[in-house]
Amino acid sequence: MLESKQGKRITKSVSDYVVFDLETTGISSYHDDIIEISAVKVRGGKEFDTFSTLVNPQRPIPKSATQVNGITDAMVADVPILEDVLPDFLQFIKGFILVGHNIGSFDLKFLNAATEEFYGTSVPNDYVDTLYMARRCLPELEHHRLGDVAEYFNISTKGAHRALNDCRMNHLCYEEMKKLQANIPVVICPDCGAEMVKRNSRYGEFYGCSNYPTCKKTKKI
Repeated sequence: MLESKQGKRITKSVSDYVVFDLETTGISSYHDDIIEISAVKVRGGKEFDTFSTLVNPQRPIPKSATQVNGITDAMVADVPILEDVLPDFLQFIKGFILVGHNIGSFDLKFLNAATEEFYGTSVPNDYVDTLYMARRCLPELEHHRLGDVAEYFNISTKGAHRALNDCRMNHLCYEEMKKLQANIPVVICPDCGAEMVKRNSRYGEFYGCSNYPTCKKTKKI
């Protein structure tokens, strides 16, 4: 169903993409489970399709998770399990660049853990992580959580921490940050397409790929 190669983080602005978000029973992709998957498909910067479902984790949801996302055991009692939901979601995102906030360190870890378990492979989609983008475009913010970015752009945070609401919020934030990013010089890695960042060595400053150690490309300044 999927390629074995895992997608890479990219920094270029894209007009066609899928924003996705997960809600989970906790923060560990090894020990916790997905309880909601949502995605918003965008073409030309405009939403045109959605995917959203609760997922039965087949275990009690910790109170700490419910306090964050409001999802209870009763809400997931009669919904599909992940193995039944995942094929439809993977078909929904097929061929699209993914966009999400902190997805490289969180959501994609859960998603790749699931595809590894069921199919023995990884999600091949390249992705834009808007957390990195926010740090670059909005250095004046003390924090760069999705809610902080939304408030900066006067985007409603109503319903935050439910997956579909967060997808729609993130979509609007991404479109706003693309406008700012257009005015910020970016050095792109010629090997993998990720942003190159300034680094220091005993020989002085140089550009290194932000996908290191997956990509080890360097460039002189």
